[in-house]
Amino acid sequence: MPNPTSSSGIRDNHSRGPVADFLKTKIHAGSQLSIVSAYFTIYAYDALKTQLDQIGHLNFLFGEPRFIASLDPDKTEKKAFILDGNGLHLTNTLQQKRVARECAEWIRQNVDIRSVRHSQLLHGKMYHIANNGVEEAILGSSNFTVRGLGLGAGNNNIELNLVVDSNRDRQDLKAWFDELWKSDGTNGTEKLVEDVKPDVLKYLDQLYQNHAPEFIYFKTLFHVFESFLADQDKGGLLDQNIKIVDTEIWKACFEFQRDGIKGTINKILKHNGCILADSVGLGKTFEALAVIKYFELKNERVLVLCPKKLRENWTVYQAQNNSLLNPFTKDRFGYTVLSHTDLSREDGFSGDINLETFNWGNFDLVVIDESHNFRNNTPGKRDEEGKIIRRSRYQRLMEDIISSGVRTKVLLLSATPVNNDLRDLRNQLYFLTEGHDDTFKDTLDISSLKDTLTAAQKTFTLWAKRHTGERKTKDLLEKLSSAFFKLLDELTIARSRKHILRYYKNSIAALGGFPTRNKPISIYAEIDLQRRFLSYDKLNDEIGGYKLSLFAPSRYLKDEFRQLYQTHAGDPFSQADREKFLIGMMKVNFLKRLESSVKSFEITMGRTIDKIEHLEQKIRNYQADPNQNPESEELELNIEIPEADDDADDPMEVGGKFKYRLEHLHLDRWLEDLQRDKQQLSLLHSSAEAVICDTNGERNITKFYSGINLLPRKNKWE
Repeated sequence: MPNPTSSSGIRDNHSRGPVADFLKTKIHAGSQLSIVSAYFTIYAYDALKTQLDQIGHLNFLFGEPRFIASLDPDKTEKKAFILDGNGLHLTNTLQQKRVARECAEWIRQNVDIRSVRHSQLLHGKMYHIANNGVEEAILGSSNFTVRGLGLGAGNNNIELNLVVDSNRDRQDLKAWFDELWKSDGTNGTEKLVEDVKPDVLKYLDQLYQNHAPEFIYFKTLFHVFESFLADQDKGGLLDQNIKIVDTEIWKACFEFQRDGIKGTINKILKHNGCILADSVGLGKTFEALAVIKYFELKNERVLVLCPKKLRENWTVYQAQNNSLLNPFTKDRFGYTVLSHTDLSREDGFSGDINLETFNWGNFDLVVIDESHNFRNNTPGKRDEEGKIIRRSRYQRLMEDIISSGVRTKVLLLSATPVNNDLRDLRNQLYFLTEGHDDTFKDTLDISSLKDTLTAAQKTFTLWAKRHTGERKTKDLLEKLSSAFFKLLDELTIARSRKHILRYYKNSIAALGGFPTRNKPISIYAEIDLQRRFLSYDKLNDEIGGYKLSLFAPSRYLKDEFRQLYQTHAGDPFSQADREKFLIGMMKVNFLKRLESSVKSFEITMGRTIDKIEHLEQKIRNYQADPNQNPESEELELNIEIPEADDDADDPMEVGGKFKYRLEHLHLDRWLEDLQRDKQQLSLLHSSAEAVICDTNGERNITKFYSGINLLPRKNKWE
């Protein structure tokens, strides 16, 4: 660290020198010290022990009344630990007891300590030294801590302090300090300060006393479960006005489920949300119902968002449906149920709910079943200028339900909240924070969700790249940051069957154990009654090799025009990527149509051939006379996939509307490939048409599959 210039009075613990150097040079035998600081640490005393042990006297004034909890402002330092990027390291090598004992003895002999009585009353920090009529002083922001005084090893605070070089100012500072020091309520003065020396000594005594093992054990248990016990009390689970324990859903839950319910409620109350990620079969739905009932008893409105195929799993418990299948009719559940796909709609009805007039922002709690479906914060659909013309489901959920209207708490249900990497978890956690990255900065000391999870993902990725024999779980756990574990512990509940069997032995034994899962039996109908066709594999191989150039105009762009067809900034996919995905979806769709019926397959083949012929005609018309119709110069890719899965993303998001100018394409090459595609699909179409039915209406598709055998293998395309 460079020395401060001789002309500068600034001490910043950085380029202009540490405050500690000023104190070391000015404190002598018999010095009289007056100090104002918000904090005092025994390690700062230990670093200046040589100078401080020889002083005449010190009057120390705490600038904050909460000094007992802040004798060491860094909670890790109070326990003699420093948390850094390399893990947890014990500092001072078990010297805490010695330092605390020596500091306490020094205070008894040489120090008086007072504190201001009201928080935020005194902010300044001052160090005044008197040596036989010669006064020195420094004023600024440095507290009496290791880093505040610049005594740390490379991790000091950057402070701003100024050496007071005027005799008049130094005398005024001492007079100001004495006036405040004596404002203890005696002699008719206003009581601004109070004596706290006995409290400080009592605290220090606790640091070096030899406690009984039982005391240490119980104190450790208290601190481990302190947050949990506080949450239990704050959660009010046994509140007379709520009576969750009297509900039918609570009575139906097992012990391990009730513990999950209590933990979930407390996390929602504390952090505005929770991810319940218990393994499949542990009863997340019942746990979620109990959580819903808790908030309904508080007269809060609840919305359940679930996949469309699971809708009946939730509506059966609604009191309004009066279902005989509902075992909890007495609980009178009044929550609202909508499907994930309803987030893609602006109007129409979902059940008896009119989506056009629905108030999305009026829910106090939203329960998201299968929340991993919202693991991607996908951009909405954009127009040619890049403006969003339709929001994604993620955006709709965040903007219309989470961020608008009343403050909304969030319960996420998923046995697999992470599918690909920890970005999946981050995007779901943003629902708890309304999209803010630093929400847990004060409560959990996690300044950034993104940075915490990104660092954890990098650690895991490096660990996963090791050879199998070198990958030890212990090594991974040691390298992951404590912030990552704190985040998971505070915001998630994830238990496996193994966990339940280990910690709830008696409950599981009383139930007779978990049921044994039988191997699934595949039941399917024979497509070919004469059993000449073994599987879909042969057809899949053929279709998988088709080029389907109808859906891929970008393949035929001339090199000099490719730059004109770049997608907008921030789009993770190029148009070529989108067309590739669209072709993959179309191939799957062909097989789905066959799975439905041979007739459906025939219709789909016919429609696709019609589209190819329409495109061929348009290209030939343009080639015959490019100037006959200006509109014919443009080709718009707008492919609709029939009967798309309700829970799948809109296929238009991968194909999309995208305009090409025909003059920018290699049209002869495209026509050649279109002709080849048409020949291949026509063979399938004619084979499907040849399917006949016998007198009993049974299907016989021998001719259909024998037709496939005629397909030459040279037609396979990459």
